[in-house]
Amino acid sequence: MGEVEMALDKAPSWQPLLAPEFDKPYMQQLKAFLQQRKAQQVTIYPHSSNWFHALEATPLDSVRVVILGQDPYHQPGQAHGLCFSVKPGIKVPPSLVNIYKELQADLGTTPVSHGYLESWANQGVLLLNAVLTVEDSSANAHQGKGWEQFTDRVIHLVNERCEHVVFMLWGSYAQKKAAFVDQSKHLVLKAPHPSPLSAHRGFLGCKHFSQANAWLENRGCAPVDWQLPEQVVKAL
Repeated sequence: MGEVEMALDKAPSWQPLLAPEFDKPYMQQLKAFLQQRKAQQVTIYPHSSNWFHALEATPLDSVRVVILGQDPYHQPGQAHGLCFSVKPGIKVPPSLVNIYKELQADLGTTPVSHGYLESWANQGVLLLNAVLTVEDSSANAHQGKGWEQFTDRVIHLVNERCEHVVFMLWGSYAQKKAAFVDQSKHLVLKAPHPSPLSAHRGFLGCKHFSQANAWLENRGCAPVDWQLPEQVVKAL
């Protein structure tokens, strides 16, 4: 069993449904590419044990919200497999600062001093990047290598097998990637990306978090507690 398959074994609710992807030509090419880059001593983020951490932290049957990112953070110590999230002790990235600003304006939450979003993932918020690996100091280094097809399959599974999921699609990339989502059973919320380049164009003030909770509650689903704990106790 290869490194990629072993990483997925930690996500048992997804593994049987995604395992067939590993036999497809695109995934064989992706695995060969990753092995080649490792053999060339290239530093890849996140660690292979966290490539599928979004799926490990959020089982398929618990998905209530999907937030799509594009590419993992590419500086040391940042990425751990959840989009927009960084490990404890790492400076909160600019896009996440804007997410915290919107949360505070929308729900009155208190911004925290860390950028660790694990508590959201544990409540059913699937924090999925389109591309699951990157190289040190080289943004988008693994785009177009096959991860996009794999994460398309993840989104299709949520669309097909889950009921009443809120998709928060921030920026044109996320909106195109999830354009097929069935809006007769899921809620699709769209806004500009929260990055400093675009947040002022409509992300700030979008009220996605309150809209998501109201929609979930109207369908008999529990709302998400978006208030992150200030103290992070889980060891990484």
